[in-house]
Amino acid sequence: PARDPAAYLRSIHAVRERSRLVHEKAKRNNLIHFDVDPTKFGETAAYIVSIIKRDFAPEYNTIPPHGRWQHFDVGGRHRIDQLLTSWPSKIDAQERTRRLLDLFLVSVLLDAGAGTRWSYRSKESGKTYRRSEGLAVASLEMFKAGYFSGDPTEPYQVNASGLNRLSVGQLAIGLQVSEANPLAGMEGRASLLANLGEALQNTEYFGSTSRPGNMLDYLLSHPSTQASSVPVIMIPTLWSVLIDGLAGIWPASRTQVDGISLGDAWPCSSMPSAPRAQPWENIVPFHKLTQWLCYSLMGPMTRLLNVQFAGVDLLTGLPEYRNGGLLIDTGLITLKPADAKRGLDAYRNNAMVKGQPCMEVVPLFATDDDVVVEWRALTIGFLDDLHVEVNRLLKLEGSDKLSLAQMLEAGSWKGGRELAEVSRPNTKQPPIMILSDGTVF
Repeated sequence: PARDPAAYLRSIHAVRERSRLVHEKAKRNNLIHFDVDPTKFGETAAYIVSIIKRDFAPEYNTIPPHGRWQHFDVGGRHRIDQLLTSWPSKIDAQERTRRLLDLFLVSVLLDAGAGTRWSYRSKESGKTYRRSEGLAVASLEMFKAGYFSGDPTEPYQVNASGLNRLSVGQLAIGLQVSEANPLAGMEGRASLLANLGEALQNTEYFGSTSRPGNMLDYLLSHPSTQASSVPVIMIPTLWSVLIDGLAGIWPASRTQVDGISLGDAWPCSSMPSAPRAQPWENIVPFHKLTQWLCYSLMGPMTRLLNVQFAGVDLLTGLPEYRNGGLLIDTGLITLKPADAKRGLDAYRNNAMVKGQPCMEVVPLFATDDDVVVEWRALTIGFLDDLHVEVNRLLKLEGSDKLSLAQMLEAGSWKGGRELAEVSRPNTKQPPIMILSDGTVF
């Protein structure tokens, strides 16, 4: 780390290692912004187990890993399977996978929190969807309509020319955004897609046709990929494509070290600081959207080409407001009074802005606020601990154990959302509201 701190902080290894330093303080209840009640840990784990048992017992092996694929299937409609069936048989498995990688990458980048007021009415079913599922269905229908393709004869792709001509207004039309149907962070999402158009010019990763899906060819031919009976791709290889190949899409105002933008990485006051600590040593990297991409892009490659991945346990639980909200709503962590007051004052000030939420008051903070950074670091650490305890409570051992990605899918993320719906039924918002620009959450 000391030789090249920017490269270290952008690595997948750094996410768990740096968050662990904050989590160690949490276990001593020595945090700056949150109090920890260790007696609630068992209750939190038991709640996650109850959700998993309700939906999957006893067939825990059927739980899919956390990923974007399931969001497309909202309402029990297998939309991705239907999409694959709609393509002619001459489209081979590799091109089908490229197309899904195109779709999934754009869909994940659009998958920041939608806010409490936005919804999407499917043009195909007439049904209305909200939040992540709404954004999934919207992005799928836009993909099928050719919104992201620069070639009108080939709508089922994402390429640089298609993204370069996609305006904020066109994106708003595709997502059905209006004054009466506002989507939080709209400009941030549009900026991500515009920047993606530039990033796709990297021919090493994305080929001469500048498509996200061309990363498949790079990954399969990479020297680290084991070509045994089935291809085995190393997670650090996939990570390098995403963290390096997409480095230019994140806002330039993000945390920098040695002039290099780190993306989703932030200073945190709870990081231990030695007297001669270097400036980078207080930074905690999360790379939440990059990790969400990793989890999501593995699905098409595994399902369509039987590609396997080595090193999946390097990925962490996602530090976002459903997993983090679970910890607050179960009482495991509690915002300290001074921070709660500051957040509530910010909420009331924000509520004066037209179109902003004004019911079910919760503390409000910006993405880079020290409260949010500490909360996210805690979330990663506690999800690791909960993963161990959930498997113990389910009495799963060896190869039967749930992976972290399975626990996220069937337990903590779903449980966090359900607790929010019960605790704040009108808005269904998390226990802490984050002012998002559409590029992190």
